Amino acid sequence: MADRVLTFADEKPAAPGSRTDEVLIGVSPAFADFFSQTITGMSHADVIRQILAGIEEQEVSARVVRIRHSSDLAVVAHTAAKLSGSGIAIGLLSRGTTMIHQRDLPRLSSLELFPQCPLMTLETYRQVGSNAAQYAKGESPEPVPTLNDQMARPRWQAKAALLHLKETEQIVKGAKPVEVVPQFAQALAN
Repeated sequence: MADRVLTFADEKPAAPGSRTDEVLIGVSPAFADFFSQTITGMSHADVIRQILAGIEEQEVSARVVRIRHSSDLAVVAHTAAKLSGSGIAIGLLSRGTTMIHQRDLPRLSSLELFPQCPLMTLETYRQVGSNAAQYAKGESPEPVPTLNDQMARPRWQAKAALLHLKETEQIVKGAKPVEVVPQFAQALAN
């Protein structure tokens, strides 16, 4: 079976949102660019599709912005939240680590944090989208249930460090956020 492929088109400078019913998805420099999968091999296309589906189920609009000036999740999420019309954003690193952020929170705070990316599932990403949309509507959803595995860190630490180094190499210092439009396609089978 062919994998789904995600590309981003129509790149333009990201402007502050005017809609109070929107969630921004802030993606890191290498997301669906240098990398195409999370640390566990989930395609970035499937991850974005599920986050968008969770947002759409709550009847909230979504935009995607690429943050190129940092590979730090808190910076990616907070930068996106400051551009969101609702003040709510999801930060997403290439390896799959995720955060729901709110504009008026300090950068290192968040509404919900999902640090153990090897334990994320597509259903979890969908719930992240849904919760972010509920926050955008002024609701207080139950936090997304997360798994905890004490062995996840030692098992994945070396790969996570390597992926972070590669992601950091994609940083463009001083680059402003750009709004992008996700485009999905099927990869050709070998």
